Amino acid sequence: MNNIQWVKIYSTNQIQQPEIIKSIFDDANIPCTSIDKKDSSYIFGEIEIYVPEENVAAAINLLKEHEIA
Repeated sequence: MNNIQWVKIYSTNQIQQPEIIKSIFDDANIPCTSIDKKDSSYIFGEIEIYVPEENVAAAINLLKEHEIA
């Protein structure tokens, strides 16, 4: 069984930001996933971005290159 250790590298309350980040990571072949922890009724909370542990450094570097981190 595949035991990937996912690490949270970014969180935001902006709805469009995770899609931009996913696109950047997809172009770099870095798998990622997001967890939407926003409350749908009151629209507060965060959306968190996770990458596999072995991709953390590359993902953070990409965020810095794109002036997101």
